[in-house]
Amino acid sequence: MKIFMCTDIEGVAGVVSFSEQAYPDGRYYDAAKKLLTAEINAAADGLFDAGATEIMVLDGHGPGAVHFEDLHQEVKLIHGRPTSPRYVRDRFIEDFDACVMVGQHAMAGIQTSNMNHTQSSKVIDYYKLNGKLIGEIAQFALYHGDFGIPLIFLSGEADACDEAEALIPEITTANVKQGLSRGSAISISAQKSRALIRKKIAESLLKHKANPIAPLKWEAPYVLEKRFFHTSEADAAESLPGYERIDSQTVQFKGNDIREVIYR
Repeated sequence: MKIFMCTDIEGVAGVVSFSEQAYPDGRYYDAAKKLLTAEINAAADGLFDAGATEIMVLDGHGPGAVHFEDLHQEVKLIHGRPTSPRYVRDRFIEDFDACVMVGQHAMAGIQTSNMNHTQSSKVIDYYKLNGKLIGEIAQFALYHGDFGIPLIFLSGEADACDEAEALIPEITTANVKQGLSRGSAISISAQKSRALIRKKIAESLLKHKANPIAPLKWEAPYVLEKRFFHTSEADAAESLPGYERIDSQTVQFKGNDIREVIYR
């Protein structure tokens, strides 16, 4: 089984602050990267425990957040900024058997979600696909679902786990912190978070082998609505090919190919 792992930092146990832990100039950013990398390693151990033969990790946090020297020796890492075009990366992962997410947060606007946002914590108010609010979990699952790759596991905060389970009822999740507000949470210990992730992700792969989870797919055509906090961002987006201005802060993009639409 070949597994593709997407990582983020805001859903990691012990990470609660954008300014101090998620932005590169934060005073605890390097420490947060180490917390994420330890959770990645725990997930890799669990997957190998359950029979995975190859793991490819995508450093999915905006500026990059994997501490390379500490990374599990048996995984490969897609990293570097600016990132390559997705079509370049896709040829290395399109034949993988399943995908997983580690360190995930809930979508923008979830009141109790610690560090909630969708794509940009500074710019984006929300994304909607065909009238339904979506976050980064749905984006990732739908994009890779189009290749036939199902999302079988997610670790992160409680609201992210709930979001994943609403999208994919059969998914296995590992809740490592409970959000109290956008800037605070109750985390379990680093040691317990890693043990939980290792246990739950192994279970997810064994369950998937026994009863395969279907890739997430929604029917075309697609209308992606993207609302910004400020009119200036909508001004800039409106000038890009394919975008239509809806109101002062909102644009939309239409298409029949989910991979052309979902990350616009």
